[in-house]
Amino acid sequence: MSSNVRIAAFVIPLAVVLAGTVPAAQAAAHEGRPQCRGEGVDAGARIRYSADVVIKAPVSRIFKLQTAVERWPDWQKPVLTSKRLDHGPLRERSSWRWTTPAPATATTPATTMRITSTVRRIERDVCILWSGPAVGKGVRIDRGVHLWTFTEVKGGVRVHTEETWTGGQVEADVPTATELLGAGLEAWLRDLKTAAEAR
Repeated sequence: MSSNVRIAAFVIPLAVVLAGTVPAAQAAAHEGRPQCRGEGVDAGARIRYSADVVIKAPVSRIFKLQTAVERWPDWQKPVLTSKRLDHGPLRERSSWRWTTPAPATATTPATTMRITSTVRRIERDVCILWSGPAVGKGVRIDRGVHLWTFTEVKGGVRVHTEETWTGGQVEADVPTATELLGAGLEAWLRDLKTAAEAR
C-alpha cells in the first residue's frame, strides 16, 4: 500500500478508513452518470466511488445540513474546521476551506489536510456538485469532484453521492485509493443520516 495514498484523505473520516475496508464490489462506477444541472464527476478519473442511503427526514432538512458547510464540524467528527470564503446563500462559485487530520505514515508526518472546495452546480433540495484540491504537508490530491443528489422516495429521501480523485500521489495505487474514498463516503452518509434523522 502506498503511504501517500493512505494519507491522502480528501473527505475521509480517517479513523473509520484505517479501521476497516470496503468490499471491492461496492467500488464499481455508478451506472447512469448522475449529474447536477448537466455536470457530474470527472468521467476520465481512475479513482471513483458512489454510494446511496435512504434518510427518513424532509429533503429540505437534509439539503440544509449538507450545504451549511460552516456547520459540518457539528455533525462530522473528522471535520475539524470549515469556513466560508464568501457570504450569503451557498451558490455556484461559493467556496469554503475545511480541514481534517491525517496520521503519520512511513513517508509522511502527521498532518492536517486543507481542502478548498468550490461549488460548480447547485439546485436547492435536488443536488450539489463541488470540486477542489486537498493539500497537507507532503501530500496532495490535485482535484476531487464530489456530487450529491437528493430524491424523494417512499419512506424518505434517497441520497446519492459520487466522487472522483485525480493526482499523481493517489493514482499511484488506484485500488487502495478507491477503497479509502469508499470508506469515507460511506461514513459521511452514515453521519448525514444520523444527523438528519435525529432532528
